[in-house]
Amino acid sequence: MGDPEYLAAFRTVVMPIAHEFCPDVVLVSAGFDAAEGHPPPLGGYKVSAKCFGYMTKQLMSLAGGAVVLALEGGHDLTAICDASEACVSALLGHEVRLAPVPLPRPGHGWMPRVPSATSLGTAGCHPEPLPEDSLRQKPNANAVRSLEAVIQVQSKYWVAVQRFASKLGCSFLEAQHHEADEVETVTALASLSVAVMVEKR
Repeated sequence: MGDPEYLAAFRTVVMPIAHEFCPDVVLVSAGFDAAEGHPPPLGGYKVSAKCFGYMTKQLMSLAGGAVVLALEGGHDLTAICDASEACVSALLGHEVRLAPVPLPRPGHGWMPRVPSATSLGTAGCHPEPLPEDSLRQKPNANAVRSLEAVIQVQSKYWVAVQRFASKLGCSFLEAQHHEADEVETVTALASLSVAVMVEKR
């Protein structure tokens, strides 16, 4: 389990439910047990510090940015320090960059709603980007099955998660493509409806 699986869970379950819930404040019990560097007896997950920073930045879209990270401990000092630094950097407003990927020209396909690959942090620093491999890799089959089970249960209570069930197996970038295509389709249909109404007048 690593970045692709955590990005998928955040995209399909955590953030949709969080936005629907609309909290006044976000309190995170930050233990970083999933951080890369912990041996198998302590989890053995491989979530990068950059991914923790990215997830923190996503949480800041909730509650007007009122996000509290409470460090609860941990087992590997280096992993905790790296992940904590990435999260504090995000809280300070530094952009979490994505690895550069080819983008189409404006008006010719999707444009991702993600931080710019060339953006600077508020202090002028250049944070390391999330690796392109993590963005292109699909979540593993076990993670997809677990997320399917979660969505099956949670969709009874949270409408927002239902639309993501068919995209669980997508990589981060594939999901961005699908979302942009959906937005483009809805926009095109709305434009068509307006044009028809104008013609009728």
